[in-house]
Amino acid sequence: MADTPQGPYERLGVLAKQSVEIADGLVHHELFTMQGLLTILWHGPPDAEHAVVAVGGAMGGLLGPADGLYHHLGDAFAAEGIATLRVSYRAPNDFNRCVHDALAAADVAARQGARRFVTVGHSFGGAVAAQLGMAMGDFTAGVVTLATQSAGCEDVEGLADVPMLLFHGGQDEILPPFASEVVHQLAGGHGELVVLPEEGHLLAGAGAVLRERLSTWIPDRLRD
Repeated sequence: MADTPQGPYERLGVLAKQSVEIADGLVHHELFTMQGLLTILWHGPPDAEHAVVAVGGAMGGLLGPADGLYHHLGDAFAAEGIATLRVSYRAPNDFNRCVHDALAAADVAARQGARRFVTVGHSFGGAVAAQLGMAMGDFTAGVVTLATQSAGCEDVEGLADVPMLLFHGGQDEILPPFASEVVHQLAGGHGELVVLPEEGHLLAGAGAVLRERLSTWIPDRLRD
């Protein structure tokens, strides 16, 4: 009898896991593997039909840019019945492994009922979010990049007509806005590129703008 194919979660080789609710509607999950610790902060219903997977940059992290954007969005979306999974990589800056981590988190959500996803990534994580969106195919409702790198996005045309929203700071001191322009072009020019003229790589002064735009754009894509 043929072996049952393993999904992204099984391929992690989880040795042990633990979870604790750290606030109302916010659960901290830790998954121990031989390749490192995968952490997921999960806002909202565990069985939500709609979910956001949010990933950080090459150094990892769970808050996202713009003074904790991912935390603020997670709280807001939980009130709407949307789950947000903030993923801390096992091995930051290992691109293939980071994509696997994000896909494994989405796999867990899918097994619990999620059917529509928006992926969000900052810097290095923008490329992770794009790859995750392609890997999930028809389950992907949208992709958001924040000061993304272009490396890792060379095949982003594979997103086809998936809605994209790309933000970049005009004063980015690490990755120039041209990086997002390249990704936009590689995607066939569909979607929207927003350059925030006064912002640097962490988009520190754009928190209100990003929260306002994404608090409507993401739920609209999930419910299309």
